[in-house]
Amino acid sequence: MSDLMSGAWGLFLSAFISSTIAPGGSEVVLAYMVSQGQYPIGYLLTLAVVGNTLGAMTTWWLGCLAAKKYPVASLLPEKNQKALRVVQEKGLWILFFSWLPIVGDAFCFAGGWLKLPMIPACLLIFAGKLSRYIVVVWAFL
Repeated sequence: MSDLMSGAWGLFLSAFISSTIAPGGSEVVLAYMVSQGQYPIGYLLTLAVVGNTLGAMTTWWLGCLAAKKYPVASLLPEKNQKALRVVQEKGLWILFFSWLPIVGDAFCFAGGWLKLPMIPACLLIFAGKLSRYIVVVWAFL
């Protein structure tokens, strides 16, 4: 049973880390675990989505902290400057696309920097991550 639990927590940690500034491959971990059939699909999906959303909200929170210390956007790296402009133009709804590689983390950081409302931001991030992981699960059933 402990091997099963460590695998599940491995998925959660992979999803969390994949959604912060560090790169990761939680989709691969989820796909593998779905294909093995050792866990209920709903359990795996929940672990991946919650872990990934919490990681994204950590990045959002880091954006909030950075905005307090460094209020001038020109101090941001180029990737985050572009994301900041996109989030300013598109608004809160762009956070649905936080699952996208490369720019998704920057969207979350920019959302925090711009102090977008936390609850709607979290719900949109959650919805985007859930959508992506449902596709991964469906592809590997």
